Amino acid sequence: MGQTIFVPRESDKVETRVAASPETVKRYAGLGFDVVVEAGAGAASRITDDEFAQAGARIGKAADAGKADIVLKVRRPNAAELKSYKKGAAVFATMDPYGNEGDVAAMGKAGVSAFAMEFMPRITRAQSMDVLSSQANLAGYQAVIDAAEAYDRAMPMMMTAAGTVPAAKVFVMGAGVAGLQAIATARRLGAVVTATDVRAAAGEQVASLGAKFIMTDALKDASGEGGYARELTDAEKKAQAELVASHIAKQDIVITTALIPGRPAPKLVSAEMVKSMRPGSVIVDLAVERGGNVEGAKAGEVVTTANDVKIIGHLNVPGRVSASASLLYAKNLYAFLETMVDKEKKSFAIDPEEELAKATLLTHGGQVVHANFKAEGAAAAKPAARNAAPKPAAKAPASADSKAKPARKAPARKSAATKGAKS
Repeated sequence: MGQTIFVPRESDKVETRVAASPETVKRYAGLGFDVVVEAGAGAASRITDDEFAQAGARIGKAADAGKADIVLKVRRPNAAELKSYKKGAAVFATMDPYGNEGDVAAMGKAGVSAFAMEFMPRITRAQSMDVLSSQANLAGYQAVIDAAEAYDRAMPMMMTAAGTVPAAKVFVMGAGVAGLQAIATARRLGAVVTATDVRAAAGEQVASLGAKFIMTDALKDASGEGGYARELTDAEKKAQAELVASHIAKQDIVITTALIPGRPAPKLVSAEMVKSMRPGSVIVDLAVERGGNVEGAKAGEVVTTANDVKIIGHLNVPGRVSASASLLYAKNLYAFLETMVDKEKKSFAIDPEEELAKATLLTHGGQVVHANFKAEGAAAAKPAARNAAPKPAAKAPASADSKAKPARKAPARKSAATKGAKS
């Protein structure tokens, strides 16, 4: 084939994951690719350079990106990285394009074919490519582990000769992929779990994991397109807030996971609700990178309120279990890239009109091609700040932050959380 794949060391300081594993390197080599991995790329994910080399990769340096036909990353390339790529290179990553339309335009100007992995359609044949689900699943698990570490009491009920220790009460807000895994993990630790979601169909999934589903009678259903939730009306927001306010005061741990594609995270927990919680209670905000679900949450910080409630706002939660997250993410990338390889001719080619490519391709042939960003790409003069607020976008295929997505509608199958709970 003679085509080269480059796997860089991530430049973002909070990113600990890597976009390839020894297993996927071996598979890429089997397809005929030459694979170059930057030295130290997998160090934070417990993958050594020797392991990559034994799988068939050559250990290189950052400058090798300039010779690569394909670049595999976890996060969108920054300006310096983009300049080092050759024109026509294909770049696969989670691009976080909403609110960063200027950066999308810059990728178009650089002449790279940029694929946003978080835009993968939620259809049956793309399940193995769904980075949102693989990473959100781990985020939901880690959220409970982080909460348990900050909670200075036992999670399960314990009956001893000295007395009974009551079980912790855990409330999960949002029953998507992250929420369902949080429910399953909290149940495994012995907590009493309740959950809420604005999609009525989520009630069955919550109940199947042994948790109690709560939903206001004023909100019949707020399911949107593709299995995601739509934005609530003012009346629905008020009714849901009243339900949460009365329930949250009795909880020991609250985990919020709500996101709306292409929009800032909705505020679910007000400062007054936080004040109503008992001292020592813990809140984990998985949507903090998109503005947060909890009033008072700060990205990258653990805030302790005046009434001694801890609000945890860790960045890159899947990266806190990077050894596992990298393996799953690498498999997602391989499963997608393989669809563009002609096995007989042993050649890689992009068909912009193919269903999966069309849904994920942001830039191609020197211009912005994705329907949601064409106008912004044409108007953008310079890259937008990375912390800019995301602009509303109708019919967005997926949120840029994958940590708390609602479960997919289509195939009737058990989620990883359900399988874990029943096993």
